[in-house]
Amino acid sequence: MVARKRTTSKIYELHVELEHIEPPIWRQLLVPASITLPKLHDLLQLAMGWTNSHLHSFTFGDKAFGMASADGFEELDMLDERKQTLEGALGQSAREFVYEYDFGDSWRHRITVKPLPLRNTDWNYPMCIGGARAAPPEDVGGAHGYEEFLAAIKDPTHEEHDSMLTWIGGVFDPEGFDLNAINRALRYGAQ
Repeated sequence: MVARKRTTSKIYELHVELEHIEPPIWRQLLVPASITLPKLHDLLQLAMGWTNSHLHSFTFGDKAFGMASADGFEELDMLDERKQTLEGALGQSAREFVYEYDFGDSWRHRITVKPLPLRNTDWNYPMCIGGARAAPPEDVGGAHGYEEFLAAIKDPTHEEHDSMLTWIGGVFDPEGFDLNAINRALRYGAQ
C-alpha cells in the first residue's frame, strides 16, 4: 500500500507531552490544520501506542469537545468533536490545548501548537518527527499506577514482579521509542 501525499496549505507542529510523568513522555507531530478532532484523536492513539479503548476529550480554553456517541454525552457539557477541525477549535490566538484519554486513568496531554510557515510537498502528513519514552500501558492505573508498575517490573523480588510481566506480555521498556514504527502506524492508520 502506497501512502498518498496530503494536500493542505497549513501544517501545525504539535508538541504532545503526557502530564505528571517524569522523565517526560512526549511526541512531536506534524498534522494538517484541517484535521478533524476525531482524526486527531486517532493519530494521538497511534503516536502513543494506545488502543482507543476509552473515552477522550479535547479542551481549548473554556470549550471542551468529546465523543457525541458516548453514553451520557449530554451530561458531560461538551461540544460534539465531529463538527470541529483543529484549526477551528484553536481559533486565531490559542496555541495550547489539553487532550485527555481514559477518564479513569486520566492521561492528560498538554499540547502546544506551532504553525509552520511552509509545508514540505515531499512529505506525507501526518508524521512524527520526534519523541521520547514509551507511553504507559493501557489500564495501568494512571500516573501513580504506572510508577508502581515500573517498580514491580524492575525489581525481581517485588511481590507483583511476575504477575506484572505476565500482564504486560513478558517485557516492557519504558525508554522505548521507535520513530519509524510510529510513522508506519500513522501512515497506514491515517488512511
